[in-house]
Amino acid sequence: MSETLPAHRGRLKRDEARLWRAPFLGGLDVLQARFVRQAFARHTHEVFTVGVVWQGAAEFWNRGAEHVAPGGSVMMINPDEVNTGHSFAAEGYVHLVLYPSAEQLRTVAEQVTGKTVATPYFPQSVATAPDVARQLTAAHRVLADPATSLLARETALQGALASLITALGEGSLSPTRAGREREAVREVRAYLEAHACEEISLGDLARLSGLSPFHLTRVFRQEVGLPPHAYQVQIRVRRAQEWIAAGWSLAEVALAAGFNDQSAFSNQFRRHVGVTPGQYRRN
Repeated sequence: MSETLPAHRGRLKRDEARLWRAPFLGGLDVLQARFVRQAFARHTHEVFTVGVVWQGAAEFWNRGAEHVAPGGSVMMINPDEVNTGHSFAAEGYVHLVLYPSAEQLRTVAEQVTGKTVATPYFPQSVATAPDVARQLTAAHRVLADPATSLLARETALQGALASLITALGEGSLSPTRAGREREAVREVRAYLEAHACEEISLGDLARLSGLSPFHLTRVFRQEVGLPPHAYQVQIRVRRAQEWIAAGWSLAEVALAAGFNDQSAFSNQFRRHVGVTPGQYRRN
């Protein structure tokens, strides 16, 4: 996991927590925390509480019963449901939580199905769903990395919430069948190539293509073999190779290519080219 997530330090005696808002569908709160002593009083939220227990185990009261959420499980609390929360064991637990609103989850559900749907509802308080947990954890890893692009953060969040709704929401939400929207994909590819070094949102690409963000991501991956944000990074690295060959300094190249810092630039360059930018320049 990213270093910004609460790290495992054995029998840690203090709590650590980080809460911030991600700019997804108007704003979505994100919590990454290690709770050892924290014990939440009975309370409610106006929004959904969706969490992955990454380490340890949590115990909480919800819907008239006590529940234990072991490591790797997914916790789901619907809006206005009374709940508590504390560690199940002395070692504490690491909790990765998203707080989407009813409107935000309904928007994602409508993008998945391609039709108007009711607000999703989760009938279980705790579920063992490895794929959902993996996608939620991956989204948190991306959100915790300040060097990640807006497009990558939005794609990860959208995919995680779509997986959550389709796998654990009440009723069956079948995704719309992905067509081969080749013209839309060609337009998006051309736009990404022309604006690769700019900060682009998934909403920008959806408006350009005329497809929902969810459908666009699926179709683009089907046609190209990469999601839009990965395709954007690939183009940035190609531009960087050209500019390094033209004699630009590495700091100039990183900034011009749209990378937030030199470390992020170097890591992505090496992943795509096989050598660091410095090695590439020397060779």
